[in-house]
Amino acid sequence: MKNLTVRMARWSAVHPWRGIVGWFVFVVLCLGVGISVGTNEASTEDFRIGEAGRGEAIAADGGLQQRPVEHVLITAKPGTGKIDIAAADSAAADVAARMAKLPEVLTVEDPVRNADGTAVRVTVTMKAPEREGKDHVDPLIEQTEAVQEANPSLRVEETGSPSISKGVDKLRGDDLARTEMIALPVTLVTLLLVFSSVAMALVPLLLALSSIAAAVGLSMVASHVFPDNGIGINIILLIGLAVGVDYTLFYLKREREERARAGGKLSPQAAVELAAATSGRAVVVSGLAVAVSSATLYLADDVIFSSIATGAIVVTLVAVVSSLTALPALLAKLGMRAERRAGRRAARGLAPKKQKAHLAGPGRLTAAALRPVGKHPLATLTVAVAAMLALAAPVLGLNLTDMGRETHSRSIEAMQVYDRLNAAYPELKAMHQVVVRADADRSPEVTAALRELAADVKDDPRLSGDSRLSTSPDKRISLLQLQVPHHVSSDEAQSSLKDIRDTYLPETVGQVKGTEFAVTGDVARYADYPVHQEKKLPLILGALLLVTFAMTVWAFRSVVLGLVGIVLNLLSAAAALGVLVLVFQHTWAEGLLDFTSTGSIGARVPLFLFVILFGLSMDYQVFVISRIREAALRGVPTRQAVIEGIGSSASVVTSAAVVMVTVFASFAALHIIEMKQIGFSLAVAVLLDAFVIRMLVLPSMMLLLGGANWWPSRAVRRALRSTEPAPRTLESVN
Repeated sequence: MKNLTVRMARWSAVHPWRGIVGWFVFVVLCLGVGISVGTNEASTEDFRIGEAGRGEAIAADGGLQQRPVEHVLITAKPGTGKIDIAAADSAAADVAARMAKLPEVLTVEDPVRNADGTAVRVTVTMKAPEREGKDHVDPLIEQTEAVQEANPSLRVEETGSPSISKGVDKLRGDDLARTEMIALPVTLVTLLLVFSSVAMALVPLLLALSSIAAAVGLSMVASHVFPDNGIGINIILLIGLAVGVDYTLFYLKREREERARAGGKLSPQAAVELAAATSGRAVVVSGLAVAVSSATLYLADDVIFSSIATGAIVVTLVAVVSSLTALPALLAKLGMRAERRAGRRAARGLAPKKQKAHLAGPGRLTAAALRPVGKHPLATLTVAVAAMLALAAPVLGLNLTDMGRETHSRSIEAMQVYDRLNAAYPELKAMHQVVVRADADRSPEVTAALRELAADVKDDPRLSGDSRLSTSPDKRISLLQLQVPHHVSSDEAQSSLKDIRDTYLPETVGQVKGTEFAVTGDVARYADYPVHQEKKLPLILGALLLVTFAMTVWAFRSVVLGLVGIVLNLLSAAAALGVLVLVFQHTWAEGLLDFTSTGSIGARVPLFLFVILFGLSMDYQVFVISRIREAALRGVPTRQAVIEGIGSSASVVTSAAVVMVTVFASFAALHIIEMKQIGFSLAVAVLLDAFVIRMLVLPSMMLLLGGANWWPSRAVRRALRSTEPAPRTLESVN
């Protein structure tokens, strides 16, 4: 009762108003500091991966880096027949003139008619860095709309990476607002069912939302060390609501149990201290486990995963702090208010208001689930593990790809234009960029070699035959752009990339001494990212297993439980990933979940799933085993301690799982396919972890292991020995 967790809770309970006001001052300060320093957004350079990234760096060295490009497409109005070419040419000239005057525009190309004369396009290159185009595209869109208004007989529309990115950001924002409208009411209803009290149900939500607000501010500060790629807020909302409510729920349930066990004889402050000594410690261990597990994502050497790690770490640690400071203060204040209310009823001669019982113990459903575990642990373990392995089996057919631009929702207007542009100009679907660096005096040889390469691939059916050669002013960097009339994910695009890298390039540019070369572009980016992730996965998974093992051993002083935790986490993650493959790599669930299957899983999803699930599953692991260990330290035999610990923690674990599943499942409704996959997989993983792993597999394993669960911990074994009945002595009989 003298550890830091209890001391913090005791101070907050004794000085509730200071604790509450102090917490909200902390939240305001975090937001204020974050807003004042602003967010450091990731730059184009931060996204460079593999050979494609190396090629981009070489091109940038010569000022030939890829810049944001917009296309204005001019076609006939639907239902009006053939296009009026003269009117279209006039509109295109108007577009070009307007765009050339904009300070955001670098170059405007001459209008180009498509092969069958049904469309005219104007290509506009912007001055901004590639990743920043979306922030400067509005003036271009305004000019396109003005030309459309001046030419009502034509359809004048705009698309390109900047306008598509802007549309994706807007759609993501709208989706997140909708998920909040779903998740918050369902979470509140769940908490009302758990506590039968509006005040107690609002406490977890209030603390979770304030923790999210503080984490948003702190993440802005952290972005100056780990640049934010735009996904950080999504992660803070996703993880913050889940762990914020869960940690408060663990604490609240224990405080109510202690008060109920004492029959009203405990003061509010004493009940809070007891909860801090038990569930408070579990919250700290769980929060540290989530934070440390999330930190392994920094090993991915990827700005996207760095943003995810930063958001998850910050919001989890803030949620832990809120449960140790503001929560004890709120509980003490609510407890004192309840005591005063009871005192007023007694003064008026009224009977005490009947309270709902909150003593720990298994409910009917939990008792029914534990019955086969207690009677036949080996059979239960075998059946449960076999079922989980069956769910994991589809992982063997896992196909990882980067989710390219063509996977974005067609509810984005710019994506609809993108499809029409690609239909009219197939050569714009993708491109290869061959980049070469050499001494300036080698420039003629390099140029000749690149022209030879362009001639070699001109008749390749996988390419359009269109090429463009550029050289930097200092003659050191050369770039050959080859157009690909296929989407980046197609076999044609991927095989052409392989042949250029492995055959055409070595046979031409590779013969020029002293050159450094690489192939970048849309297709190369798409190909290189999953390869990069696959290379990093063993390192991160190894670090994750080590961290999980170390945290469990530290928490429970048991090597055996550390190994058990690793096995169970791998089992639940593999099963969730198997279900994800079964759903998203096929078409049968498209209508149900509102998506178009790409036949693949996003390259970031498995890594994100493993890391976040390993951290979140520690919530349940720590809470459940803490209850079992408490009983064992009281001298309760291991078998009874397991049943008692699972039974006493089942209701809170179930409630916490419902909250988490609600939050994650709401993200499965997003239009962005990768976020949809992440939300779905986490919802499935939490369901399996809470209801199969913690209710069936874990207790079965612990029953079979018996006293070996605690090896090499001496505290539990000493407690068990101290409660063994002393051997009876023989008495002499006269």
